[in-house]
Amino acid sequence: MREKKFRAGFVTLLGRPNVGKSSLLNKALGDKVTMVSPTPQTTRKPVRGILTTQDAQIVFVDTPGLHQPKHALGEYMMDKVRRSLEDVDCICLVLDAVRLEGGAEEDLLWEVLEGITVPLVVALNKIDLLEEDLSEVLKKLERWQQLSSREIIPVSAKEGRRVEELLQAVISHLPEGPPLYPEDMFTDQTERFMAEECIREKIFVLARDEVPHSTAVMVEEFQHPEEYPHRENVYIRATVYVERPGQKAILIGDKGGFIKDVGVQARKELEKLLGYPVYLELWVKVRKNWRKSPVELRRFGYDKDR
Repeated sequence: MREKKFRAGFVTLLGRPNVGKSSLLNKALGDKVTMVSPTPQTTRKPVRGILTTQDAQIVFVDTPGLHQPKHALGEYMMDKVRRSLEDVDCICLVLDAVRLEGGAEEDLLWEVLEGITVPLVVALNKIDLLEEDLSEVLKKLERWQQLSSREIIPVSAKEGRRVEELLQAVISHLPEGPPLYPEDMFTDQTERFMAEECIREKIFVLARDEVPHSTAVMVEEFQHPEEYPHRENVYIRATVYVERPGQKAILIGDKGGFIKDVGVQARKELEKLLGYPVYLELWVKVRKNWRKSPVELRRFGYDKDR
């Protein structure tokens, strides 16, 4: 029987690109629910990850990195960031210990946070990469110290250092109440969506320059043995869309080598996720300037009204 002071609520992870929000979420959950790569602006849609402990349930909302949009896709991403700050119980602002805020990026953060009244907890991530003394870095964050509801908590998402302390700080701001989701649920994302994100992640990891940012992945067919008893594996047919013919050639690679590598890596991860052998079929097609087209964005699921 539960104690009366069980807490549950929504917590938005906020920060600029590549500060480690997704890595922090995956480490906290012990499961991979959102894609991670060294390339900025990997996350495009808010992703919910659910952590249930003995005395609390945190529903994290991982958001795209804050940036000045350059096309319709960027505008969609920033719209989703702002909306994710509405009707939440706490905001966890993630900062990069080796790449502190400053200039236009810090101004954008303050602009987005203007008028926010919910509690704010600051996570100073990547302390494992620090070369200078941590106390000196914390002195540079006095502005954020004044805004935060609690002290700034230095963490390492990579090593898991002080992540539990961060979680307890977040939980202290959640309202008392029953769990919002079943206790064995770690995300509300569909398997089809997670397959699309997995494929896109491998492209971000393997490709370079502008190619990853120009890609969109759409699962055209998804057959799971639990729905199709005749199948012994999960069949996934997906299309990777790019904006230019040259990008298509790069993604396909010499004799199809590049897209084959993407498929091999994605398949291995999807088999762990789905618990079945996976047959993954990938195609590459051109959809000219899709990131600038509201019609194409809606087609790929980047719809502001959703």
